[in-house]
Amino acid sequence: MSADRVLEDAKEQIRKIAPSDVNITAIEFEGPVVVIYTQDMEKFASNNDIVRQLAQGLRRRVAIRPDPGMLADPEVVEKRIREIIPEDAQITDIYFEDDTGEVTIEAIAPGLVIGKHGSILNEIKKEVGWAPKVVRAPPLPSKTVSDIRNYLRQISDDRKTFLKKVGRRLARPRIEGESWVRMTALGGYREVGRSATLLSTRESKVLIDCGVDPSDKEGATPYFNAPEIQPLENLDAIVITHAHLDHCALLPALFKYGYDGPIYCTPPTRDLMSLMQLDYIKVSFGEGKKAPYDSSHVREMVAHCIPLKYGETTDIAPDIRLTFQNAGHILGSAVCHFHIGDGLYNIAFTGDMKFERTWLFNPTANKFPRLETLVIESTYGGYRDIQPSRVEAGNALKEIVERTMKNGGKAIIPVFAVGRSQEVMLVLEEMMRTSKLPNVPVYLDGMIWEATAIHTAYPEYLNSQLRTQIFQMGQNPFLSPIFKRVETSEMRERICHDVEPCIVLATGGMMNGGPVLEYLKAWADEPKNSLIFVGYQAEGTLGNKIQKGWSELQLSERGKPISVKIKLNVEVAEGFSGHSDRRQLMSYIASLDPKPERIIIGHGDEHKCSDLASSIYKKFNVETRAPMNLETIRMK
Repeated sequence: MSADRVLEDAKEQIRKIAPSDVNITAIEFEGPVVVIYTQDMEKFASNNDIVRQLAQGLRRRVAIRPDPGMLADPEVVEKRIREIIPEDAQITDIYFEDDTGEVTIEAIAPGLVIGKHGSILNEIKKEVGWAPKVVRAPPLPSKTVSDIRNYLRQISDDRKTFLKKVGRRLARPRIEGESWVRMTALGGYREVGRSATLLSTRESKVLIDCGVDPSDKEGATPYFNAPEIQPLENLDAIVITHAHLDHCALLPALFKYGYDGPIYCTPPTRDLMSLMQLDYIKVSFGEGKKAPYDSSHVREMVAHCIPLKYGETTDIAPDIRLTFQNAGHILGSAVCHFHIGDGLYNIAFTGDMKFERTWLFNPTANKFPRLETLVIESTYGGYRDIQPSRVEAGNALKEIVERTMKNGGKAIIPVFAVGRSQEVMLVLEEMMRTSKLPNVPVYLDGMIWEATAIHTAYPEYLNSQLRTQIFQMGQNPFLSPIFKRVETSEMRERICHDVEPCIVLATGGMMNGGPVLEYLKAWADEPKNSLIFVGYQAEGTLGNKIQKGWSELQLSERGKPISVKIKLNVEVAEGFSGHSDRRQLMSYIASLDPKPERIIIGHGDEHKCSDLASSIYKKFNVETRAPMNLETIRMK
């Protein structure tokens, strides 16, 4: 059946379900959504059951939008919205999206915009024509979030054309014949880095993740020359689990080499990975290396993103439906559950995961409607990989920092901008607020401030305890005066020469680059200072070498090689990792509902993958494999 025929059938079903007095002016496939344009928005606003019935009948997501001809002048609409909404809501911004007919209302108190049982929002729907969307104003303004919103508004016409193209591709005729499902390991198997997996069926091809190896060694990119993935134009979709560079750094490069399809990720992942990729270009340039893409390819990537919230199920190929669930690793990180065919097969990819409630997030989701195969990480999957609890980790960090401050020293904490930075910030803020640590400046260098601002833009992705603390108790730890943003190289230089004790959180989590190296050069030769590792250091990285006891390093200063002697204290505060340890991985397998028939191990050093696979098989008597890169596994 052609896409046109599918659309005609959908129109017929809609006309049967929708009330006869509702004037429907157009029906379009826009990405995975069936969009119904109408001149009677108020009738849909007063009857929420219609949309639910339409979605059930079509077995697709349904959006109701006003007919473009019905959209009133934005200035008039904005004035009326401000009249309807009580002042206590504290509106910070109102912006219009012509392509969707939506007006977004940003407010400090979004509940007051919505009203009791949605009463105020329904009034707005009835009166202004535009479809209202309510978001919470972030306590910290984010340039990234603002820039992405503005950019998407600028390209609204192009984006609408793109979504229609995706929608028609999703509705293409199905191929007759035997159904099958397989996955090909393109990177990140029996290693940490360059994560990439191809999920293939008779009908479709979907790429999951597209990263680089952080150790920057030869073979740092996935096997994109493998025949299974070429040509890139044949990919139906790309799915990104989270925004760390070992999972998303090379994504913009695919647009450079022919990919033109959709990317599915959570909204925070879209914003964070844009930030990380632009920084990746900047760092490459600073190190005299050629980046594999430029900023125009990052913009192209953003234009092709179709964000999905947790729990939202969407068609991403003619025979594949995707649902994201919380992975607990970083902001927006997702377990990707794929439902293939009409009940044919179900497979879930955990991505990086944390099966423990942390200061920021709830533990990894472990319940699925159906599950035949689970693909799980094993970063800390070795039998000796037992990490302290979050409480123990906080106390360990406190003891190291306290000892360093008493000695009149300075503490350098290398962090990734996303995830560990915010957790360490929460611990330090709580310790200083409760006088468990002396109040000293905590400098944030690199992208940490901007990444933190993005966290505040998506409070619904944080755990309930932190949300309550921020929004009900009025205690936002991220806004504490102890945190100082390092905005210029001159300020960084002043901090490096300051004699007073302080703490620096600086990006360059594995110390292969970034501002953390400037502080190391300045403070490495002073025994009273401390270098505190709070995250995983991959084999071959500078951080890993320091942990192994290297006493002298060759670094670069203004393009010239210099020798740096390591005399400061090298400390490790374990337990801050966003990865599950051995016990948590085994507990996760035990807790899965339903139990999978097969488990596939990836994202870990070779011996850890093998060890975890063996242990899971022995304990749970389930088929378990640890494939090598370029290996293909047929699952159905």
